[in-house]
Amino acid sequence: MIAAAGENNELGKDNDLVWHLPDDFKRFKKLTTGHPIIMGRKTFESFPKPLPNRLHIIITRNTEYSPTIPEGREKDVLVTTSIDAALLKAIHDEQPFIIGGGEIYNLGMEVADKIELTRVHSSFDADTFFPEIDKSQWEKISETHHEKDEKHNFAFTYETWERK
Repeated sequence: MIAAAGENNELGKDNDLVWHLPDDFKRFKKLTTGHPIIMGRKTFESFPKPLPNRLHIIITRNTEYSPTIPEGREKDVLVTTSIDAALLKAIHDEQPFIIGGGEIYNLGMEVADKIELTRVHSSFDADTFFPEIDKSQWEKISETHHEKDEKHNFAFTYETWERK
């Protein structure tokens, strides 16, 4: 899984992020490019268009859902109705990423073996949250701190967690 969350596990509000962290976007792109990304319908619909060089696997309860996909990008988007079906569609890749939103992260917590978390060091008004990381099941194996600067209104830490 890959996510950015505030100090109280805030992810976003009104289907959007509540911060702008250019270096975190660059890290997300670096880690996920070339790999399938698994997400909920709302997360997919928050993108202006499918992200380049990634297979988008959308999980939705709506069996009639047909996403709007730019011409020529149809092969880059698949729709499923469960986390298990999404993982089967990504089986050809050793490192698919679950990218949200909140409900999908809750499902992913049961099946993921690694979490790439950007912990944003502030509190935010949010309506979507990342699940609590159970430290009896997960171990933080690395962290890299990034100070607040002219491009980043908040300090943050990249944390990598692995299932014990």
